[in-house]
Amino acid sequence: MSSPAEYYNSLPPITKAYGTLCLFFTAAYQLGVFDLVHIALIYQLVFSRFQVWRLFTNFFFLGKFSINFGIRLLMIARYGVQLEKGPFDRRTADFLWMVIFGALSMLILSAIPFFWTPFLGTSLVFMLLYVWSREFPNAQISIYGLVTLKAFYLPWTMLALDVIFGSPLMPDLLGIIAGHLYYFLTVLHPLATGKILLKTPRWVHKLVARYRIGAPAPTNNHGQPDRNAPNSTGAFRGRAYRLSD
Repeated sequence: MSSPAEYYNSLPPITKAYGTLCLFFTAAYQLGVFDLVHIALIYQLVFSRFQVWRLFTNFFFLGKFSINFGIRLLMIARYGVQLEKGPFDRRTADFLWMVIFGALSMLILSAIPFFWTPFLGTSLVFMLLYVWSREFPNAQISIYGLVTLKAFYLPWTMLALDVIFGSPLMPDLLGIIAGHLYYFLTVLHPLATGKILLKTPRWVHKLVARYRIGAPAPTNNHGQPDRNAPNSTGAFRGRAYRLSD
């Protein structure tokens, strides 16, 4: 890309929107626009004072401006973009549903005191990383130029490094759990049994179509998403893409 603006405009819609919101919320916090307690996931305030925005805003904070924040933002720009442009190409609704499902899973887990964490942005980034590692398991990844390993092991390596460098364990672990749950329900279980337990809801397809988010998905004769198309919703999505690497 000849300029940062062209690179930004080339990003797929869901990843671009999420990364932009994370950058905006961190910048706003650094400028003193709000205090973190106003956007943190605090269930007592959600249910007692109906501060429902906390269920959303906690996903958009990746930490203060720091090396860790930069790494998380780069993970969105790399792994989120590669997913949305690769296995989820022309399947914006499916990618959006993956993000929504992951967020809902994390919110449910965080209701358990043992799993609770005030901000789930890092968890959502780790979910993207985990799903990416399963879609591209044999990709070679260099860790700080010191160690090269297969992408399949990258989420666990990043989790271990975070713990070594003093970051909390739970946000990373929640993202891995949510990512594995999504991958199990949409890929592993259907491959083993032929039954699809998790499909993208029709309302998500309608939402994407109404606002023309991303490239339109292949449709059948009835104008609905064609689930038999090579890149359509279903257990075997992304398989042909991966074999061609």
